[in-house]
Amino acid sequence: QVQLVESGGGLVQAGGSLRVSCAASGLTFRDYVMGWFRQAPGKEREFVASINWSGSTTLHADSVRGRFTISRDNAKNTVYLQMNSLKPEDTAIFYCAARRGGLTATPVAWDYWGQGTQVTVFS
Repeated sequence: QVQLVESGGGLVQAGGSLRVSCAASGLTFRDYVMGWFRQAPGKEREFVASINWSGSTTLHADSVRGRFTISRDNAKNTVYLQMNSLKPEDTAIFYCAARRGGLTATPVAWDYWGQGTQVTVFS
C-alpha cells in the first residue's frame, strides 16, 4: 500500500532553518504531484507548497513564499521542504501528501497523506 513517511521535524529558534523530508513507497513516484500541508493547534490544515512530477513547476503559499522551498528527488522517491527564516507562527505538524493531477491547494483533493512531523519554532 502507499506509504508517505515524514522526517526531519524538530525544535528550532526563530530565524533558523530546518529541512523536512517525505519518503514515498507503494506508488510510482513520478506519476504523482507531491505537496506539503501544515496544521497548527486549533486551526485547519493549510496548504504550504506543491511540486509537479519533474520538479519544473512549484506552487507556494503566500505565507511561506521566499522562505520555504519544495523540491523532489525522483531517484529517491523523496520530496523535501527547505524552511528558512522560520517564525513562531510556522509551528505546526507538517504533512506530506500525494495526488494525481494538478498542483491544487485544496486538502480534500489529495489522495494520500503521511502521519506528519512536528515543527516547533521558539522565539
